Amino acid sequence: MEGVTNAGPGRPRLTARRRPGGTARAEILDAAAELFTTRGFAATSTRHIAEAVGMRQASLYNHFATKDDILVALLADTVTPALDFAENLRPLDASPEVKLYALSYLDAAQLITGRWNLGVLYLLPELRSDRFMSFRADRDRLREQYRALAQAVLDALGDPASTQLAELPFRLVESVISARADALEGTPIPDAAVIAGSALRILGWRQDLDPIHTEAAELIANAETSTLSGADAAPDNVDAMKT
Repeated sequence: MEGVTNAGPGRPRLTARRRPGGTARAEILDAAAELFTTRGFAATSTRHIAEAVGMRQASLYNHFATKDDILVALLADTVTPALDFAENLRPLDASPEVKLYALSYLDAAQLITGRWNLGVLYLLPELRSDRFMSFRADRDRLREQYRALAQAVLDALGDPASTQLAELPFRLVESVISARADALEGTPIPDAAVIAGSALRILGWRQDLDPIHTEAAELIANAETSTLSGADAAPDNVDAMKT
């Protein structure tokens, strides 16, 4: 994403590594993700982030010039993997219902299993500024990929007039963000398979989901996608999908 600054290594850190990730940049992102989602973006300063990592504030600026740069990077991690996957799906020889299921599963899995619930940051008023225009454009592109696949499913069902339904799978997948927030009060989070299956059911698709799940698992297994949600591997739900 443009605007993210990485000026190279800084001064020696104050403490040993205390955060996940093999680099100082990854530790900064993890600390910022925790603080932004628990303390709040406006209430979190770069000093708070540096202290959570165990480094000098000046050293943090060697990796990110501003707090906004950190937020840009975190937001990109929530959208870019699913968007890349969706765009790679387009030329593949698979039915629209398999593609929609696969995209919904992968996207929901990374939103559910990410270390921090970064989707809650979508509601920040700061995101309305031009600084975050690139993120908003990427999210709109992802929404359009969902809509196009959903419309193809509706067309296959002989219900092309239900244009408004085509917007629902994207909204359904993102509902796991609020479900995850509510889980703090004991509400269970639907797993990725439930979300993916519901993305088809909400369009009126009523056939057996088992073969769809199997084909979608193969698409995900064979896809050359970027690392999901800042993790070193695919989310547990995606790995479990293959079994």
